[in-house]
Amino acid sequence: MTRIFTLFLDGVGLGEDDPQRNPFSNAHLPQLLALLDGRRLVAESVPTETETATLLGLDACMGVDGMPQSASCQATLLTGRNVALELGAHYGPKPNQAIRDIIHADNLFAMVKRKGGSVSLLNGYPPGYFEAIQRGRRLYSAIPLSIVSAGFRLQTAEDMQAGRAFSADFTGQGWAERVGFPPAPIYSPVEAGRHMALACRHSDLTWFDYWLTDYVGHKQAMDQAISLLETLDAVLDGFLENWRIDEDLVVLISDHGNVEDLRPRGHTRNPVPCLLIGPLHLRRVFAHELHDLSGYAPAVLRVLFEEGRPS
Repeated sequence: MTRIFTLFLDGVGLGEDDPQRNPFSNAHLPQLLALLDGRRLVAESVPTETETATLLGLDACMGVDGMPQSASCQATLLTGRNVALELGAHYGPKPNQAIRDIIHADNLFAMVKRKGGSVSLLNGYPPGYFEAIQRGRRLYSAIPLSIVSAGFRLQTAEDMQAGRAFSADFTGQGWAERVGFPPAPIYSPVEAGRHMALACRHSDLTWFDYWLTDYVGHKQAMDQAISLLETLDAVLDGFLENWRIDEDLVVLISDHGNVEDLRPRGHTRNPVPCLLIGPLHLRRVFAHELHDLSGYAPAVLRVLFEEGRPS
């Protein structure tokens, strides 16, 4: 059966190729450039189809005024429902009760499970995260909420130590610098990518939540944004070394714009990238009638359970 790895990039839109405001115009990203035949991950590059990759731009606004927000956009990705339109407004960052109800009613991870598939979220969470959730001092964001409501577990420090999960910065360096966090492996970006690909072998659908891009976008920090993107590119390089690129699919996708334009402090209404890496026929099946965030979940199900099923 075909496997899908979704590398979720929080707060990444497709902006103008402008080095004054867009870190994608400044960063050294050899892996992404190679995948896109020398094109950058910017608005002018959409649409692109190369030998190994397809780049689309998806509408994150979906007919609703105001700036797209994390909770409603992520819930849309994970349910196939235009959540902001149902609510009458974009909402975030954490889900309110209405969005939690939508996610609990059904979501992509539960759909995959019902069809006999397996799911994993590769992010590792420290003990304090679980304690804060239990005591009501912290709310789940849409992605871990979807995992838990589907009956899957969030991964822990023990999973990180076993190589089954990874820190938010991929490498473990940021985790190691936090006082009181349990020990965990530290990788180079390329090593982290290689290990992540190995960890994906046990699931039909694997996710990784890279939320640092949105965090840096809000800080309007060009140098930090460039560093994050260059780390991401190196991780992707290592990942593809250990990935069945001729059989399986990698999906890089976001929820809303932010880091691609560092002039405003908040989000943008730019389209978001959907970068598909893998066999051409699977990319075309995934991309069929994919125009906005609500098309992601149906596309995953098409590939996993229609086109990706052994004949």
